[in-house]
Amino acid sequence: MGRAGWQRRKTALLVAVALLAAGSGVAAYATNLLRRTELQTIDARFSIRGPHKPPASIVLVDIDNATLQQFARQERDFNYPIPRRYDAQVIDRLRQAGAKAISIDLQFTQPTDTPDDNDLIEAIGRAHGKVVLATAEPGKDGTTGILGGSQALLREIGARPASAVLTLDTDGAARRLPFATDDLKSLAVVTEEVATGRAVRASRFSSGTVPIDFAGPPGRFPAYSYAKVLEGNFPADAFRGKTVILGATASILHDSHATATTGTSEMSGPEVWANGVATLSQGVPLTDAPGWLNLLLILLLGSFIPLGSLRLAPLRALLDGLAVAVVFTLAVQIAFDKGWILSFVYPLFALILATLGTLAVVYLSETVERERVYNLFSRFVSADVVNEVVARAGENLRLGAIELDCTVLFSDLRGFTSFSEQLPAARVIEVVNCYLNEMTEAILEAGGTIVSYMGDGIMAVFGAPLEQEDHADRALRAASEMIGARLERFNAWIAEQGHDHRFAMGVGINSGPVMAGSIGSERRVEYTALGDTTNTASRLEGMTKGSGHMLFIAESTRQRLHDPPADLIHVGDLEVRGRVHKLTVWSIPERPGASRSTDDPVPASGTDGKLSADQPLGGSTGSALSGST
Repeated sequence: MGRAGWQRRKTALLVAVALLAAGSGVAAYATNLLRRTELQTIDARFSIRGPHKPPASIVLVDIDNATLQQFARQERDFNYPIPRRYDAQVIDRLRQAGAKAISIDLQFTQPTDTPDDNDLIEAIGRAHGKVVLATAEPGKDGTTGILGGSQALLREIGARPASAVLTLDTDGAARRLPFATDDLKSLAVVTEEVATGRAVRASRFSSGTVPIDFAGPPGRFPAYSYAKVLEGNFPADAFRGKTVILGATASILHDSHATATTGTSEMSGPEVWANGVATLSQGVPLTDAPGWLNLLLILLLGSFIPLGSLRLAPLRALLDGLAVAVVFTLAVQIAFDKGWILSFVYPLFALILATLGTLAVVYLSETVERERVYNLFSRFVSADVVNEVVARAGENLRLGAIELDCTVLFSDLRGFTSFSEQLPAARVIEVVNCYLNEMTEAILEAGGTIVSYMGDGIMAVFGAPLEQEDHADRALRAASEMIGARLERFNAWIAEQGHDHRFAMGVGINSGPVMAGSIGSERRVEYTALGDTTNTASRLEGMTKGSGHMLFIAESTRQRLHDPPADLIHVGDLEVRGRVHKLTVWSIPERPGASRSTDDPVPASGTDGKLSADQPLGGSTGSALSGST
């Protein structure tokens, strides 16, 4: 295919990406596929906007922990709910203090067969239409069971019934205010109507609800304890001309809910309703953006990157996608601060799909272009020249050799040769794989790089190809884990397989400069670390055999430790084959009770630093070491 033909196909692919991304975003929006994530972004917008001062005309009266404690002291055999005669006294206190609306978020649906009921009814009557009574179980056609269910009685004493049923989102949080439940207006709507003397229009509630414009986290509204109000212990102007919402806030009463501004905590039911009343009194400051606008945003963000990237490189397409995402995020927050709730997740979802699809098409385009260049040049120049031209268009997969300061680790499983002679080949492979899996995990978890497997031996490097300032600490941590917990786990598995054998290990670690990079032919490349540091680490691993230790740590490694263990053991100054000077070697104590392979006897060392059978190398016995440092 010629260049022009591929460009036409590339354009067609990008148009398809735009249609797919935009269509997927619209489908997800229509089915509320990402509803919970969208709700979480609304919570984040509240957090970014920060709290604001609520209307001073709304006050809470809390049945709080202090109130319950006071009644428990004063009333014999007190059990919640509070006797209704006290509710009557509180209503009288609020009426006398000049409250313009008294909204009670308590349940008065069951008669108590005491004079208290009459006290409550009479107190409500004295309030002359200022009291709103809530129910969590509204009946059909707006009927209730409040005060025995007599609607005539409620009209006679001037009480307004209201639904205390909150609208909860799919994650259980209260974010929206309902207009009514089963034809009974919500507590916030009725409270606002009583306070203002004007009806709240249902047309203001799209889909029957409006977003609650929370003033912030819990505690934003002035609150007075029920017990203090009952005693008359409050400022003279605390309730004058204000809307009062009375309800349970004590944690033991469990009237609390997650909201858009509570994070991991909860807000009391009365304060949720107070935020709802404030939302209505302020003219519903937050408004859902119309659906057509959200769909338009999905279509725009789903098509902008693909259609605008016909001639862009992959990096430019990715940067453009990130830039659009940042600008869109800022725009959504600014719109929220101005009172508009735009959909965020679905347009961003379409943008992400579009960006990924565009990257795939652009990379495919570059691959095809390299192939086209190869075919073009191969007719005129040699294959070597063509390969060099094409290679310059992409990344070189070979990691060039570079000198790094690293720690090299060699390990070997003691006694495996004699053990494996008794087993079939398939069983030997199974045992080796189990062992290598345990040791590899220890190395990788410490941030090391597996260079090679040599039968049951392992070579690993720390500090390459990515430099690590603490490569010596990482290597020691991996080695301790290998000869400690990992070896014990492997030996336990061997015992479970029915073998009466326990293995020991040899591990040597050495630090210093190495040449790290790729070696090999054009057809096969391996990563390795070469140099005297590597050779010495290998020698140290071999010298552990018969030494009474499973780990030898070179002095160079000890000097590079940022957090050296306090119990390092000085093994001695040992001669190492291939080195002129003796090498100071260290180890760490073995775990008490750890077993040693029967193939690895414990000799000793002489004072000259050579391995011998006369003196111990260090002050420890056994062969299993402790876990990670």
